[in-house]
Amino acid sequence: EVQLQASGGGLVQAGGSLRLSCVASGLSSGDYLVAWFRQAPGKEREGVSCISSKGGSSYYTGSVKGRFTISSDSANNTANTVYLQMNSLKPDDTAVYYCAADIGGLCDSDYGFIISGDMDYWGKGTQVTVSS
Repeated sequence: EVQLQASGGGLVQAGGSLRLSCVASGLSSGDYLVAWFRQAPGKEREGVSCISSKGGSSYYTGSVKGRFTISSDSANNTANTVYLQMNSLKPDDTAVYYCAADIGGLCDSDYGFIISGDMDYWGKGTQVTVSS
């Protein structure tokens, strides 16, 4: 069973930094991607960043390029932690951040999320609030 556990959210002033963590357990050694999404009040869910299991290719939506960095750490064969380092945070980054995984999906540095339908697995969100 795939489980995703996100943590690391909080309250930070504009210009500050936070690092989100997503512990993804139960993922096989095959192709998959892990991604971060966010949803602000009254707005649609937005794909922020993703990383592929094979090759580690990554993608960032335009509004976070140059400020956010996604990385992964496969500590063992049963769990993979994906981080989202968020620097130079802005009030517009305020949202609930979710990590998600898609089996068989790919993350392309130019085209972003290459999946069929919606993401297969979702974790609970973590709140990020950036004050001005």
